Amino acid sequence: MSAKTSNTFQAIRNKIKGFPTGPGLYFMKDSGDKVLYIGKAKSLRARVAGYFQQAADLTSTRGPKIAEMISKVKTVDFLETPNEVEALLAEARLIKDIRPAYNTDLVDDKTFPYLEITTGEDFAGVYITRKPRPRGSRLFGPFAGAKDLRAVLVVLQKIFKFRTCKLGISKDDPKRRFFRPCLLYSIKQCTAPCAAKIDQREYKKVVTNDLIKFLQSKRSIVLRRLRNQMTEVSAALEYEKAAMFRDRIRLIERLDRRGTPDDNVQPEVFASDPTKALVKLRQLLQSPEPIRIIEGIDVANIAGAEAVGSLVKFIDGKPFKSGYRRFKIKTVKGIDDYAMIAEVVKRRYKYALRGEELWPDLILIDGGIGHLRAAERAIREMDAPDVKIASIAKKKEEIYLQQSSKPLKLPAHSPARKLLQYVRDEAHRFAQHYHHILRSKKMLNKKS
Repeated sequence: MSAKTSNTFQAIRNKIKGFPTGPGLYFMKDSGDKVLYIGKAKSLRARVAGYFQQAADLTSTRGPKIAEMISKVKTVDFLETPNEVEALLAEARLIKDIRPAYNTDLVDDKTFPYLEITTGEDFAGVYITRKPRPRGSRLFGPFAGAKDLRAVLVVLQKIFKFRTCKLGISKDDPKRRFFRPCLLYSIKQCTAPCAAKIDQREYKKVVTNDLIKFLQSKRSIVLRRLRNQMTEVSAALEYEKAAMFRDRIRLIERLDRRGTPDDNVQPEVFASDPTKALVKLRQLLQSPEPIRIIEGIDVANIAGAEAVGSLVKFIDGKPFKSGYRRFKIKTVKGIDDYAMIAEVVKRRYKYALRGEELWPDLILIDGGIGHLRAAERAIREMDAPDVKIASIAKKKEEIYLQQSSKPLKLPAHSPARKLLQYVRDEAHRFAQHYHHILRSKKMLNKKS
């Protein structure tokens, strides 16, 4: 190890002494402040220190790739999280977004599962899914592990007796009373709404009221009941039953190993087939050419502090993560979203203007008519060629197109609207993630 490297590692070891002992994420960064690797840890200080021990042989303990990565590290930062689950979910999201060179896991399209209750049906079903319905359901999660979730679903079904089948069951179907229920009814694990063994009102009370309240609460009543049962059978020396109740308690406690749909967004989960959307967009924009490349732009700031911009790229209706960009706002002071949009537009498309990159078929701005006009002015000031620009405002989901000051209102389930919402939400989430990181630890993973 050279003297220069030795001094760098000593500086990193000194910095690590100030790391928290709780859970979170750590970021290995090179001399250009670019993130090389993202990892999670139960104890940030202990985990990160292990990479920089003087006697550590990383080649044999962690592998040659990690040893190579550490040789390039010039500094390490961290992001503390409330618990290990938040660290796991945040790690997966940031690796997908940043795509560090030395992270090989979590860069694919694999997502975390949800518990879905189909409240829009006459008799709600309860399912584990990685692809929720577009409407008519209540989601819990994403959950940190599918295995635990499958096991806990069995326990919950024994308690609440909901259906997990995919049958279409209508409350007005008179033939239900002639239907023969499956084995789950015989073993008292389902109330068999398929065979009219329970009416809709009672089923709704148990499933959409009691079950949802249970999932939202601390679950203290059910857990207390299970602990009492475990104590009773243990006192009667029925240790196998006691072990069963113990396992059920542990599984239910693991229901807390989850995030929330809003805070731990997985936008790729809710994407629909873009084919129809792109055809409809071409019609709406009156474009002579197919709409293939869409770039979404958003900005984020709190009271003007640490203002950032984001750009996401979609090709043929799907995210193209290598085309994502982040911008730390440099020229705008205070709160001026329009000026920030203009700065991002000019910084992004100066490369296209020089012929170094392709122009998109559509630039989509997160915002209303004012944000659209700001982007249009920026393009004009660059003396750029004509390019399609639109905006979509979140409050009423109104879409603004060029040459019109009146918003376009598409139906909620329109494929074109859904695609534009996907691009807008992805740009917004990407900006917010970057903004949160900058405000938390002043980290900039990619210079723009």
